[in-house]
This record gives sequence, C-alpha cells and structure tokens, in this order.
Amino acid sequence: MNNSEWLKVPVAQLNSTSKAAAEARQAVLTKPLGALGQLESIAIRLAAMQGKEKPTLERVRIVVFAADHGIAAEGVSAFPQAVTAEMVRNFANGGAAISVAAHELNAPLEVINLGTVVDPGPLPNVSDQRIAPGTANFSRQAAMTEQQLAQAMNIGRQSAERAVTKGMDLFIGGEMGIGNTSAATALACILTDNAVEALAGPGTGLDSKGVSHKITVIKAALDLHKSKIDSPVTALQYLGGFEIAALTGAFIACAQMGVPVLVDGFIASTAALVATQQCDGVGDWLLYAHASAEPGHKHIVKALQAEPLLDMGMRLGEGSGAAIAVPLLRMACALHNGMATFAEAEVSGNL
Repeated sequence: MNNSEWLKVPVAQLNSTSKAAAEARQAVLTKPLGALGQLESIAIRLAAMQGKEKPTLERVRIVVFAADHGIAAEGVSAFPQAVTAEMVRNFANGGAAISVAAHELNAPLEVINLGTVVDPGPLPNVSDQRIAPGTANFSRQAAMTEQQLAQAMNIGRQSAERAVTKGMDLFIGGEMGIGNTSAATALACILTDNAVEALAGPGTGLDSKGVSHKITVIKAALDLHKSKIDSPVTALQYLGGFEIAALTGAFIACAQMGVPVLVDGFIASTAALVATQQCDGVGDWLLYAHASAEPGHKHIVKALQAEPLLDMGMRLGEGSGAAIAVPLLRMACALHNGMATFAEAEVSGNL
C-alpha cells in the first residue's frame, strides 16, 4: 500500500480466549490472587496480545529513528544540530545507552536516519533513508509536506514489518533529534489541549531562561498553525518531526499486525498519542515503560489513560527507558509461566 491508505487498515483484535485462560491461571498459582500486583496484569495483557496463555518476550527488537528539526534554528536546544549525526555514529559504534541496553537484552538494534543535517556517512547497522536535511522550521512554516509526512510514516511502518518478518515478541521504538522536545511539546499541546507552559521542559538541559524562550517560540508556532490543523496527522505534519512520524507509523503498524509495543518516554509517548487518536484500537497494543522526567509527559500519560511501569527520573530518549523495563516484563512472564498451581504443588485451599 502506498501513501496513507494503509492507515485505514483496522488494528488486530486482542485474543479474549487467551486472556481468560491467563486470568484463570493467575487464580490458581501458589500465591494470594493479586499478590504480585501489576506483574499479574502485565502477564494477562501480554497473553491477550500474543494469543497464548503463557506469553514470552525473548525476541525483542529495537528501532531508533533519527532526524533533525528546523525549529533548532530558534535556539530551543542546549546542543547544536551536529549532535544528532554524532549520536547516530555513537549508536553504530555501540557507545550509546540504547546500544548497551540492547546488547544486554540480546535485542537487535536498527538505526534509521530519516534526515540529519550532517551526513554521518555509511555506518554499520544504520539505514540511510534521509527524506531531507531535517524538517522545516515550524515556527515559520509547516514542518513537513504531506508527501514527507507520508514517507516518514511509511518508513516507520516498514521497519515494524521487517521486525515481524524476522520474528518479534515485542517492539521498542526510540528516537534521536536535537529540537525534538519542542516538536513533541507543540504536538502534545494541540492533542491534549494543554497550555505550553504546562508541557515545556528543559529537553537537552535548558536553564529557566531557555525554557521560557522555548515556550515563546512554541506559542507563536501554535498561533500560526492551529487554524489549519484538523486531525492528529495534520498536527504531525505541521508541528512534528520525521522521527516522531516514523514512530507513529511503526506503532500503528504493530497494532495492525498484532504486535505488542513498549513505549518509551516523552517523545515516543507523543507519537503514541498521535497514533491512538488517529486509529481506533491502537492503545490496546501499547505498554508504557516509564514516567519521563520531562514535565509534559504526565499530561500525555493522562490523555492516553496510561500507567507507566517505572519512574526512574529518566529523560534520555533513544528508547532507553523502554529497554530498561524489558526485564520487568520478562519477569512477569516468567512468574506467570513458571509458578506452580495449587494442584501441582499439592498446596491445600486458597492462600
């Protein structure tokens, strides 16, 4: 399917039979019902997603999308745009947090360059799919053309399809892009109807004066574009980034294919918000890894009616928070699958 026709494909349905079987199993494991708290509900949700009573998460795949943002020209980041391409090299060389985490999880890591201003050159495990040298400056014009938006979302869709072809129990999408907290903040303001002041944060490390300037820039951009925005994807076109659009496409595609997604922090949750508002049922396939230290994340989580698994004060991005949460999900599965039932352990009655 070309362009955006694929967005009309309905998402997969959760397996109610497997969910019921997992609930029944939890009721007879050698523990008081509910004693493992969220670990029980996680296992039950994964059973419904995977269509089997005993879910597994051995095959985790991580894709990091990288792109630059024209809004960086307004001085909204503490770091120069060159850092995006430099971090792409760092991903390829195994030196980034997500690279280390992926290695520890034995999870394949794919990096896709959708549009860095600086060309990092050919790199191992980095796919060069540059659409343009960054988005346009959304304080002056739409961040993307319709064609660029469709291209970015399709790159995300195709990355999810490749991961499924190679075998996958869980998808993690990460991002890298100097200026992308400004894009995510602007998007989240439109999609949650919150004030910029409530959502804008330090991003890469802005001081209070920098955050104040960031708020002014985003407010002006919203005033410029809000009358033209009539859907989640048009909001993405006017205010987003190539990597945010790719994440959105990947999340929707995973839901269509029936693959669980573990959503990272502020940027990825903004993409999840676009995806869930654009396509009904996507939220059934999303788990939320952690509460980002970015102040706007709590408003996005509220809009998503989500409950993050961890609160570690993280705000790195890259998919790092999601990767950190994978062992927790694996433990939920191990407990669900490996514990004895009352009958198997010859334990009398219900605890």
